[in-house]
Amino acid sequence: MVASPVVPVALFLVGIGIVVWSVEEFVEHVAEAAVGIGVSTFLLTVVLAGVDLENAVLGIAAAAGDLPDVALGTVFGEALFVLGAAVGLAGVVSPFETETPRGYLALTAISPALLLALSADGLLSRLDGVILVVAFVPLLWAVYRWESQQSTRYLEPEEVDEIEEVKEEQEGETAVGGDGDSDGRRDGDSETGDSDPGSGLDSANDVGDEPDEDDDAGLRDLGVVLLTVVGMTVGSELAVMGARDILDAFDLVGLAFGATVMSFVASLEELLLTVEPVREGRPEVGVGNVVGSVLFFVTANAGVVALVHPLALSRAVTVVHWPFFLVSLAIVLGVLFRGKVGRFEGVVLLAVYAGYWVANYA
Repeated sequence: MVASPVVPVALFLVGIGIVVWSVEEFVEHVAEAAVGIGVSTFLLTVVLAGVDLENAVLGIAAAAGDLPDVALGTVFGEALFVLGAAVGLAGVVSPFETETPRGYLALTAISPALLLALSADGLLSRLDGVILVVAFVPLLWAVYRWESQQSTRYLEPEEVDEIEEVKEEQEGETAVGGDGDSDGRRDGDSETGDSDPGSGLDSANDVGDEPDEDDDAGLRDLGVVLLTVVGMTVGSELAVMGARDILDAFDLVGLAFGATVMSFVASLEELLLTVEPVREGRPEVGVGNVVGSVLFFVTANAGVVALVHPLALSRAVTVVHWPFFLVSLAIVLGVLFRGKVGRFEGVVLLAVYAGYWVANYA
């Protein structure tokens, strides 16, 4: 028993905070590279917003730290958080309408089938983990192929918007007017010549200055990425150490703790990724986060945890986690298929998520 829960709780929260910061900084710099190579914007949303690296890092650390139940709980817990809390709060705060392509809804609907089948025997082995991780690849490939056939872009993720906004500001520093037309900015840059060497992303006019700037930026990005890797490692270790002592101090079940407290604290940014785009009139961005999150959690996330530590599935997985997950998924897909998420649907989803917490500790 731990004499006082204050220290382990503080350790846990500090570790979670370091992991979240590290992952956000890592994603920001990876996003710049992704935009640079011109990948599909929907695919970028699925990967950057939906693939929750901090949850995966914490799950792997928990499994490696001999807390496999906590790791498994984070898989179900964060999926429920995105479906119940994030979508539910978005519907309550700002009811919205959106036309989600049916193919994406179908892909999301069938994605849990493999995990459900592999867990039917009560065990997720390392072989099952390999299968689940590999299964994530064709799901992303399907999204990529779908997007490559679209004449218009379905989603414009916030990461892309921010990067493009910075580029537009740099290109338009010497341009006349503020209409945001990229061609106008290029003309302005060519007219001003070398008057603003820091403004040119068009290398034709700033070829002498750009290599040094690119080299400096590349070194900075590399330094940040290396720092974030260290941060993820240190933060996850602190979080797992704190979690182990919290379980002892409060006599909690690891699966329940991972599914509720750990997932809730680690997933608060999911509210922003879902609610804020809805409030700003861009609900498709929030939908992309939901699609990407579900695809990731039920395949690669569960898979990497099983690879680190085979998971024996308790009765609670069958009677609590799977039912709440499938019900929440069905409700979300149903309202998205209909094209409208109102306050009533939001309240229902929040109630289901609240019921999930209660069921974990009943």
